[in-house]
Amino acid sequence: MIRDLITKEISDVLGNLVRGVEFSVERTENSAHGDYASNAALVAAKVLKKNPQALAEELVSRLSEDLPKGVEKAEVAGPGFINFSLKREYFSNTVHEIISQGEKYGRNENLKKKKVMVEYTDPNPFKEFHIGHLMSNAIGETIARLFEAQGAEVKRACYQGDVGLHVAKAIWGMQSVPHRDEKPLDKLSPEGKAHYLGHAYQLGAAAYEDQSKDEIETLNKKIYDRSDTEVNKLYDWGRKVSLEYFEQIYKRLGTKFDFFFFESDAAEDGKKVVEKGLKEEVFEKSDGAIVFRAEKHDSKLHTRVFVNSQGLPTYEAKELGLAKMKSDTYTYDKSIVITGNEVNDYFRVLLQAMKLVYPELAEKTQHLSHGMLRLPSGKMSSRTGDVITGESLIGQVGSMVEEKIKERDYDEKLQREIVEVVSVGAIKYSILRQAIGGDIVFDFDRSISFEGDSGPYLQYTATRAQSVLLKGKEEGLKPETKKASETVVPFERLLSFFPEVVERAGRENAPHLLVTYLTELAGAFNHFYAHETIVEQNDPYSPYKLALTKAFRVVMENGLWILGIKVPERM
Repeated sequence: MIRDLITKEISDVLGNLVRGVEFSVERTENSAHGDYASNAALVAAKVLKKNPQALAEELVSRLSEDLPKGVEKAEVAGPGFINFSLKREYFSNTVHEIISQGEKYGRNENLKKKKVMVEYTDPNPFKEFHIGHLMSNAIGETIARLFEAQGAEVKRACYQGDVGLHVAKAIWGMQSVPHRDEKPLDKLSPEGKAHYLGHAYQLGAAAYEDQSKDEIETLNKKIYDRSDTEVNKLYDWGRKVSLEYFEQIYKRLGTKFDFFFFESDAAEDGKKVVEKGLKEEVFEKSDGAIVFRAEKHDSKLHTRVFVNSQGLPTYEAKELGLAKMKSDTYTYDKSIVITGNEVNDYFRVLLQAMKLVYPELAEKTQHLSHGMLRLPSGKMSSRTGDVITGESLIGQVGSMVEEKIKERDYDEKLQREIVEVVSVGAIKYSILRQAIGGDIVFDFDRSISFEGDSGPYLQYTATRAQSVLLKGKEEGLKPETKKASETVVPFERLLSFFPEVVERAGRENAPHLLVTYLTELAGAFNHFYAHETIVEQNDPYSPYKLALTKAFRVVMENGLWILGIKVPERM
């Protein structure tokens, strides 16, 4: 990348004057200030105790003797910044490169030969797939694709709680209030079965808080022990239909997991790890339970139970078992675990315990947490029944998209495809447009807007570019990069920054940087589209304008792929 060449050249020149100075080379917001700017003279001047502007002039003089290929000039700006302007042919060569590389453009090999496991989504059988799972899925899938874009081998993992108190609550509800629908349970759709299980869980959760706590905890033990035939039948059925329902949603969201891990498999291993750690004094006994006093190792942490007084492993113990299962299944260099930020404190304690029992795995494990996805009405709760399921949100957004495009001339099949792709894209964009970590209030009207800062806007702009290319083909014109106009248009300049944005977004686990870039790029293309006649027989620059359009389409498709957003055939 040209930025790397500029950075190296500055380092070489600066190295003759001072060592160990950290400086930046960033793209400029305004092309009038060049294409890249560096603060090298400003930071070096402090160390050398020189005037920044004088030092900048000295550096520019030395840099100008051997500028990197593609750089036209270096100039001093302001109090000591150095601006770099790129040659016209650099941009036309980049357009040619984009078209030649196609879907490979923007990728790098920074993480080649590295193996990464990304765990995300993690819905619990016997409970419905809610909008929090949509958030985890959108973020996790994009993080996985950012690693792939950097050359890493990536395996996607999903960890699902198929045992635990929530399962006991659901089965209590199934036993206490049998299904009374007109159709038998097995005749219901996957969504219908999932809704029934969700309702059963709500009944059990309410009963647990009321008068049935002991009964449900006894039932929980039976589920672990597999000691009751009737309970086993309910459990096996509920687990099966839940997983089938989740798989249906993963397909809609464009996710295909490589590994599925379950709490039922991790539980026994986790308990053994804790019992071994008890002998080694990592854990200790407390009121019949086994606990980890994390505050002994870090005053900011707290005590958590790893095996409860009934002898059952808690989530914490199961996570230790899961870490071992992951490592045994796939020899990774890095394991990313994506969860909601409500478990941040829990995860800090878990990682501290992991450092003591599995230090090599703890070193490879990174916890990445996100905020909550909220609707204007507030947060949902599966315990109280105020649940917004993932599918209901997709359906609600889809209905709004359908209303928006109903006047357009689409056959029924194409309309269904557009509604599905656009509604899922709208939700993913809304989740990914801001930095990971904060809560998001989902804005329905904004999410489906075709006019900026939305998923449909990017999809619509990409289809617009495709329409221009088809029109050019009909007119007998082909994209060519041989004859470019002297003026570099803004979106042509932006195209060349795509690889840098991908690299930084991957390095910082920051999909929002890519969202911001693509939105800016779409706006620049739409301005170009509005002010230029792209397809014109008598225009000698029309083939180059078509090449620009094709390059834009490639970059937009590649960027949206990383975000997990599909581009519809038409809009």
